[in-house]
Order: sequence, then C-alpha cells, then structure tokens
Amino acid sequence: MDIQATIREIKKELRLAMNGIASSYMRENGLQYKLNFGVELPRLRTIAQEFPASHELAQALWKENIRECKLLAAMLQPVESFLPEIADIWAESITTVEIAQHTTQNLFCRLPYASEKAYEWIAREEEMLQICGYLILARLFMQGLQPNERAENEFLDQARAALFSGSAIQKAVISAIQKYQSLNEQTFVKGEIVLKEIEQ
Repeated sequence: MDIQATIREIKKELRLAMNGIASSYMRENGLQYKLNFGVELPRLRTIAQEFPASHELAQALWKENIRECKLLAAMLQPVESFLPEIADIWAESITTVEIAQHTTQNLFCRLPYASEKAYEWIAREEEMLQICGYLILARLFMQGLQPNERAENEFLDQARAALFSGSAIQKAVISAIQKYQSLNEQTFVKGEIVLKEIEQ
C-alpha cells in the first residue's frame, strides 16, 4: 500500500473513532486545529499498532494539519531516521501544548540527541520550542539523567528566566525543575532556590 493510500486508510479509521464531544471540549478549551476528530489516546495507540513504523508515513502524517495525524506521526516515526534538522522542523511547526507533550513523550525524548536539542530549544525565543525543551528535560531527569555542571548551570539560568514567561512555559519549567530536584539532595536544594523566586 502506498503512503497516500495508507493515509486514506488511517483517516477512515479516525472517522470511525471520531468523538464529537471530546473534539468540541478541546475547541472550547482553546485547542485549535484545522481538523480534530477528538479521538482519545488509547484508541490512537491501537490505530498506530496497525501500521508499520515508517519514516515516510510519519513525515506525510505530520504534514496533515489534523490533530490525530500529528499524534500518530510521533508514534510511527522511527528514531534512527529522525535527523536533528527534522526535529527542528517539527518542533517549529507545533502550535499546541498537547502536540508538544505527546511528540516529546513518543519521540523527542527517545532521540539519541534529545538532551542536546533540549538545551538548544530552551535557549530559543519561540514559546513552543522552549516548552518542548523543558518537557524533554523533565522526561530525561525522570529517567535519571545527571547533567554535568555546565549543563546544570545553563538549565537553572534558563529556567529562572523562563519562570516569568507565559503560563504554558511556566508549567513546563516547573515540571522540569521538580524532576531535576528528584535526582539528589543537592539538586533538590538548587531547585528550591529557583522555585522560591516565583513567590517573591
């Protein structure tokens, strides 16, 4: 089956699994997509299992301006063929925190260069890139990543500045700091010092 035929098959499955109530709820809560079928994540994971992981398919799905296609793209994209330049293109095109969260969880944090990209993105000006960067770091800290002194200082400096940005970035920053704090006693204390700055 060629890529376009596969995408048609996927869209057919999405229509069958469509949830108008969930779609309306997301729209009312500010999640704007060109098209949103409101399909829940467990169902999307089941659909993803029906198709082979494929770079070409994932790239084609990502280009569709449809919520579910973007979520499926991150599930079906093989890590080996996902080059750093493509990661930048995907991250720069993300428009909602939901897509940022799930693309990070299903793809970005699994990349061999995830840490490098995270530090690069948290230093960028674009809100969504910063969110992706902090979400990656939160996951890596959860997995026990111990940053070296330079990376640690950079993370804390960037986090300190980002805490006073918009609420979406602030949430991602706080999550990353809390996961960083769980690494050891020293990181807990350093994280507390940064978090206390919000209260002042």
